Amino acid sequence: MSKQADSALTQMRRAHEEQVLSLLRTRGALSRRELGLRSGLSRTTLHDIISGLMSNGTVVSAAQESSPRGRGRPAESITLNPGAGQAVGIDFARQHVHVAIVNVAHEIIGSADEAHAADLPWPDRVAIAERLIARLTDSVVTLDSLTGIGVGVVGPGAGHAGTPPWTGTVKNRLNTRFGVPVLVDNNTRLAALGESVWGVAEGHQDVVYLRLSHGVGGGLILGGSLHRGAHGISGELGHITVDPDGPACPCGNHGCLETVASVNAITTAYQQAGGHPGEFPDLLTDLKDDKPRARVLVNRVGALTGRVLAGVCNSVGPELVVVGGDLTQCGDAFLEPLEAALRAQVMPAARRDLQVRVATLGDAGAALGAIALVLHESPLLARYLTDTTGEGDDS
Repeated sequence: MSKQADSALTQMRRAHEEQVLSLLRTRGALSRRELGLRSGLSRTTLHDIISGLMSNGTVVSAAQESSPRGRGRPAESITLNPGAGQAVGIDFARQHVHVAIVNVAHEIIGSADEAHAADLPWPDRVAIAERLIARLTDSVVTLDSLTGIGVGVVGPGAGHAGTPPWTGTVKNRLNTRFGVPVLVDNNTRLAALGESVWGVAEGHQDVVYLRLSHGVGGGLILGGSLHRGAHGISGELGHITVDPDGPACPCGNHGCLETVASVNAITTAYQQAGGHPGEFPDLLTDLKDDKPRARVLVNRVGALTGRVLAGVCNSVGPELVVVGGDLTQCGDAFLEPLEAALRAQVMPAARRDLQVRVATLGDAGAALGAIALVLHESPLLARYLTDTTGEGDDS
């Protein structure tokens, strides 16, 4: 065989290997049959490629939890070697730091969080993140093969034009400490990504995500891709006006959804209505005890939230709405009026098929989305502009 022909075969084999590896990176564990269907490779070629990747330790085989046949040996799945690399995700929420670690086989191998005061300086927040990572590496994982760190932060434009100046300090400190690229983006948009990769929205192409906690924000998955927007402010659902004469919002407007449906806003409103003069957990207790003031207030906030979601849904036409954050702890008192208002005001053609679900990843959602951003292998990120250098725009 000529050197030219041998070179062509080598290049073809490498292309086939990368095709298989790309599928495993984006989809997680797959059976040989699924790999064959998705890659289009012949059974013989695929067997040869997988055998080579197994021999050098790049991929490993594992029995799936259950066999579709319901009997006999469990079907074998192929996955990237879990020891080949890890990524860390950090969510710097308003009053919490959340950390998660995932390996390249898409296995969540550790998570931790810690609360802090809302005015805690940023160097101290980064120190909390470093401490949480150290705690996880002492107990569940080592970071010998760390490939990158994803960071979620509060604020419009985070990670893009308009990035708060302190993000440069965060990125530089983490990069110096761990020696890997650090990518930053808006934490609520990353929570939407996390739910779409690992959570309740997995497999859906058009999703509206809304998180209601100390702040209110969202994220959009459109046509199977995370949507950033021209200025990096896509998903700022908390700043849609629900009452033009309402209280002032930090964004400069009045009566934004965040002034009604955030933890602080609903707690303050409950106190003003003569309810429990305590904190959000006290409102939840009164709601559980079916106190009328608590129920009426939460019903109203749910309905207002549903109206906002209806407007968004009429604009983008999702198949799924995901609601997450602390306010979902209010349960049916919040979610039922939300869904009723949403369905009453969304276009009739969408009412029957539109689904509403509660987020499943909890506090780890944004940290897991930050990991997906680092891996940059999800199909959801195919058209998403990210800073792959880890340097970003710190202006």
